[in-house]
Amino acid sequence: MQLLVMVFTMLIGSMSIAIAQSDYPNKPIRLVVPFPPGGATDNIARPLQIELLTTLKWNVLIDNKPGAGGNIGAEIVSKAPADGYTWLMASVGTHGINLPLYTQGGGKLPFDPIKDFTPISLVAELPNVLVLNPEFAAKNKINSVNDLIAYARANPGKVNMASSGNGTSIHMAGELFKSMTKTYMVHLPYRGSPPAVTDLIAGNVDIMFDNLPSSINFIRTGRLKALAVTSAKRSPAFPDLPTIAEAANLPGYEATSWFGVVGPANMPADVLNKDSVALMAAINSSSVKEKYLAMGAQPVGNTPAQFATFIKNEITKWTKVVKDSGAKVD
Repeated sequence: MQLLVMVFTMLIGSMSIAIAQSDYPNKPIRLVVPFPPGGATDNIARPLQIELLTTLKWNVLIDNKPGAGGNIGAEIVSKAPADGYTWLMASVGTHGINLPLYTQGGGKLPFDPIKDFTPISLVAELPNVLVLNPEFAAKNKINSVNDLIAYARANPGKVNMASSGNGTSIHMAGELFKSMTKTYMVHLPYRGSPPAVTDLIAGNVDIMFDNLPSSINFIRTGRLKALAVTSAKRSPAFPDLPTIAEAANLPGYEATSWFGVVGPANMPADVLNKDSVALMAAINSSSVKEKYLAMGAQPVGNTPAQFATFIKNEITKWTKVVKDSGAKVD
C-alpha cells in the first residue's frame, strides 16, 4: 500500500509539472542582464523584450545585475530553478573569456559556463570600436591607430585604458592590442560601459575599446574620437572607419562581441523548445533587425545545439588569447 501511495504521489507530481509546462509561460520571465542599463548588453536585451511582449504577449522583465565582468548576474541565473522563468543575457565575457581569465593562476569562477547553463539562442554579434577622448587625441596629435601606438610606446604607463569590467570583450580587445603592439597602457575596469564612457568623455581616462552600440551616438556627435573597429571586416555603421588589423598592419587582430540567451542547466525540453522558437521569431522580426543594425549590431539567431557548440568554441578561442596576451584580473 505504501508503495502504491508513493507511485501515485509521483504520478500526480509529474502531471502537475506537465500541466505547468504546457501553458508556459504563465508568469513573467526574468531576463538577467549582467551589466548596467545603457550598455551594449542592455541595449541588445531591450528590443527583444519589446518584441516578445508585442507579438507573443510574453512578459519579460529585465533585471540588471552588474559586477565582476558579468559574473554576478551569471551566477544568479546558474543557481535559479530550471523552469524557464529565468534567463541570462550571456556574452563573450560570461561564456567565453571569463573562464580562462579568472582561472588563470589558480582562481575559480562561481559557475561553469557549460555545465551550469542551457543555451537557448545566440542573439547578435557586433564589433568593438577604439575610441579616444577628443582633447587627449588633439593634445597628443593622435589621429590614427599608428599614432596611438607610437605615443603609447614613447610614454609607457601614461595612457589609461577604460573597460566595462575585467574579462569583458572591451577589456580583452585592449589586452590583445597591447600584446600585439608591444605597448603598456594602464587598465581601469568599471562596473559596465556607461560609467566608463562617461569618464572617457569627461577626460578622466584616455581611451577605450568600447562596444559600438554604447559609443555610436557619441562618435556621431563628436564627443568621442573613433580610430578603428576591432572586427575582421569594417562595420556597415561606419564603412569609412578602418579595422585595427588594416590600420596598424596587425594581421590576425580581431576581438568582436556577441550576446545570447541562456537559462539554468537542465531546462525541460518542451520549455526550451518554446523559448528557442520565440527568440528566433523575435530576432528575425523586422523591428529587432532594424534596431540592431542601427546600433551597429548584426542579428544572428540559432538553435540550442548550435549555440552550445558556439560557446565551447569561444572558450577554446579565448583561452588561447588570454594565455598568449598574458591578461589577468587586476
